[in-house]
Amino acid sequence: MKKILFAAFMLLAPLAISAQKFGHFNAQEIMEAMPETATMRTELQTLAKQYEDDQKRMEEELTKKQEEYQKEAANLLENVRARREQELNDLYQRYMQSRQDNANAFQKAQVEKLQAIQDKLLEAVKKVGEEGAYTYIMDTSSGAVPFINSKLSTDVTADIKRTLGI
Repeated sequence: MKKILFAAFMLLAPLAISAQKFGHFNAQEIMEAMPETATMRTELQTLAKQYEDDQKRMEEELTKKQEEYQKEAANLLENVRARREQELNDLYQRYMQSRQDNANAFQKAQVEKLQAIQDKLLEAVKKVGEEGAYTYIMDTSSGAVPFINSKLSTDVTADIKRTLGI
């Protein structure tokens, strides 16, 4: 009896496997074609320029104050010189903190904008997968997929682009 069931399973297994649909797509290609990616780049360039200008302004202020201090340092009273040195130190600390804060804010903005694009792409992949009754749809752009048999897997990149309106 066991042999009969096993034989029946072995005969039906290929049918079950062949009923599954597999797809693949190139996420990088799709993301490059999305208008949101161009918008993200423009917004990040604008933000980077804003942070760069802010840093440059602070750096110029720090340099100016250091030069003024160096010119006057010899003629200042000890307590005035100590106060000025403390002011320069405080200004330098604010400058360094601003650099760190700007870098963190830029990185956060970059991650958030990229995540929004990836979420939109994922929704499109899910929609194509559900409409096409795919068992799996894999991203081939990461290079992590060792082999995809093009006879058994359908390239759904164009379908995903169409779903996104590209």
